[in-house]
Amino acid sequence: MLALFDLDNTLIDRNAGLKEWIGEFARSRSLAQEAEAIIYDRLCKRACAQDFVYLRVALGLSDAPNELWHEYVQGLACSVRCFPGTQVGMEALRSIGWTIGVATNGAGNIQRAKLAATGLAPLVDGICASGDVGVRKPDRHLFEAAAAECGVSLSAGGWMVGDDPETDMGGATGAGLRGLWVSNGREWVDGLPEPDVTASGIAEAIEVLRGMTD
Repeated sequence: MLALFDLDNTLIDRNAGLKEWIGEFARSRSLAQEAEAIIYDRLCKRACAQDFVYLRVALGLSDAPNELWHEYVQGLACSVRCFPGTQVGMEALRSIGWTIGVATNGAGNIQRAKLAATGLAPLVDGICASGDVGVRKPDRHLFEAAAAECGVSLSAGGWMVGDDPETDMGGATGAGLRGLWVSNGREWVDGLPEPDVTASGIAEAIEVLRGMTD
């Protein structure tokens, strides 16, 4: 059985990692506290190399944009942490025959750096980032590409596990997958089709999948 996972704020706590990196970056440049808010507002939802062209000017930095981007990629990868139970749960899924993939929006280099730094890379059969294929979730093509990276086809069915109601759960529906929503303490968005299953966090979500093969 195939299980595709979102990465940011599903398997790993990107929000906390981003805030930690911003604090360290600001201190390394002796930036004012207001600068941290500028950086967070620019990077909180998504980040790409072009953002550092903007931030270089906005913050009056002398570093080249590509150097800032590289510093961000390496720094954020070292700052993010898995949510509790992620690694143990994924190891357990693999041990009972699940195929595990990551279907994520974002630049391929930074998403792979996060997987490597958190120790999740060896537990994943395939990864597809939007930066690799030029489309973003909820586009069906990204899910197809993620399944192909795992050596399987969407036609065999499976699950998408993620925290975003539109890109993850809406994308799952469009790709013919069942949706397992990780709520992280939030309420479902009114007006959107309900997910197949809701879990409070990633550890509970993995337990739901494990229960299907007991």
